[in-house]
Amino acid sequence: MHDHDHSKGGDKRLVGAVLVNTLLTVAQVVGGVLSGSLSLVADALHNLSDAAALGVALVARRIARRPADTKRTFGYRRAEVVGALINLTTLIVVGLYLIYEAAARFLNPQPVEGWIVVWVASIALVIDVATAVLTYRLSKDSLNIRAAFVHNVSDALASVAVIVGGTLILLYDWYWADLVAAVLISVYVLYQGITMMGDTVRILLEGVPPDIQLSEVTATLESIPGVRSVHHLHVWQLDETHRALEAHVVVRDSATDAKQLKVEARNVLMGQFRIGHTTLELELPGETDTCGNHESLPGCFEEP
Repeated sequence: MHDHDHSKGGDKRLVGAVLVNTLLTVAQVVGGVLSGSLSLVADALHNLSDAAALGVALVARRIARRPADTKRTFGYRRAEVVGALINLTTLIVVGLYLIYEAAARFLNPQPVEGWIVVWVASIALVIDVATAVLTYRLSKDSLNIRAAFVHNVSDALASVAVIVGGTLILLYDWYWADLVAAVLISVYVLYQGITMMGDTVRILLEGVPPDIQLSEVTATLESIPGVRSVHHLHVWQLDETHRALEAHVVVRDSATDAKQLKVEARNVLMGQFRIGHTTLELELPGETDTCGNHESLPGCFEEP
């Protein structure tokens, strides 16, 4: 019940953040058009992606809470990882588009109204910081929410860059400062998007968690009394917090206590590697497993 209430509270924070960011986007677009500021329009587009990111994160979060069924036997946990993938892809596309626009503006400079830029960007900064605070706690445990959180943090930094650019225009008529601010925003957006994309893709491709070495897992399992060798070992992540393993374990002889061996294996896998979902197939020495030497058959995989 407590978890359910916590989830509902998190959802409400996300809904509020989406509404505030949508209104801010409209204000920034109007301010950017009136002032002629590319960096302010860039910040508005980035902020629009923030609102969309928060919306995607909210939908993915709700889908991920659905229980397992006959179609999704592992449940819907990866919906949040898919949400993160969508948000990060959007972040990268926005970053590339802003660099393109900045390059075009360098070739065709336009006057910028500094005061409008500074005031609108200042309001945006306050809202961006407030939104980041709303999503910070949720981002600690979810790649999906963390992707949306990065959107907000990068947008807050973008607002700072826009304010600095507007101030330089007011003080020194340095109109190029607006374009530099737009480029800095774009580079930061791209950096964040590409950096976080690696974790997202690794989970979706069922990669081994970065803190796990298969050789260590094999050695640990083979150190358990009664275990002769381990093969067909596969380790992957269902989502950020749930890990799974399957392996064929060759026991020393038919007298080995299979039940006790499995209990020890599962305990050590959970304790040392935080692997909670374990499937172990026990084999006697010389016994041929289902795949044998036919790794190309459906359901059979080559040894890593």
